[in-house]
Amino acid sequence: MICALGAAVCFGTASVLQAMAARAAEPGTGSGVDTALLLRALRQWRYGAGLALDGIGFVLQIVALKHVPIYTVGAALAASLAVTAVVASRLLHVRLRGAEWAAVGVVCAGLAMLALSSGEEGSGTGSFALELGLLLVAGSVLLVGAVCGSLPDRPRALVLGLAAGTGFGVVEVAVRLIDGISFTNPALYALLLGGGSAFLLLTSALQRGSVTTATAGMVLGETIGPALVGVVWLGDRTREGLAWLAVLGFVVAVAGALALTRFGEPPPPQPARPSVPDPGGPAAARGVRGGPP
Repeated sequence: MICALGAAVCFGTASVLQAMAARAAEPGTGSGVDTALLLRALRQWRYGAGLALDGIGFVLQIVALKHVPIYTVGAALAASLAVTAVVASRLLHVRLRGAEWAAVGVVCAGLAMLALSSGEEGSGTGSFALELGLLLVAGSVLLVGAVCGSLPDRPRALVLGLAAGTGFGVVEVAVRLIDGISFTNPALYALLLGGGSAFLLLTSALQRGSVTTATAGMVLGETIGPALVGVVWLGDRTREGLAWLAVLGFVVAVAGALALTRFGEPPPPQPARPSVPDPGGPAAARGVRGGPP
């Protein structure tokens, strides 16, 4: 659980840095799968720092997925938005309202309920059909990005965010299905394809359109589907008699995270203030000290 929360801290901080870098990059082709945009964003130190944090978070995520159920890790990763909110309030000078501080508290309460109720990871290893299906889902993520890149900004951000979240969800499930490096395991290729596609689509979603909308879609995509796979196919369970608390904690944590999706969106650039000629003429325009005002 500590590793899952550490991953949330890394991912939450990284999302702010990457959003700032993606918005500062030159506009791309508009496609949801724009590798040139990703390369331009990589030239900025903020994006590189975000990727470094993502790498640390991914390692912590793997450790967590090997010890606690997927639904617990997924909710913890969704709670990275609470971290994003706090970091954005510092880096982006965004003020948290009282209701949003309450949402941060709700996220923490949901995670506390999950920590109390979740059992160990399931003993199921998954079938070859599940591994192959996971690879097909990862491929569909890339296809959705290519097809939906031309949508208007708001639905485009939602679809790309949802697809990116699905890609990150593929990574969560694939980690559980991989037991050692085997190049004949479709889950290994699903992990690589799903993670790479998710980064491409999320970068495109952050660069244009509402980051709030994109993040909401990402949270839904990376939590609900993987949690269901863990319970139905991989045997994830709760502690005896505490299933209701786990369900309540999951819903509360995700709902609180969705209430914080506006964070991570960089403020729009302020237009330069036009100079207005002083009606008093040059003499009146000079200050008391005789220089420009």
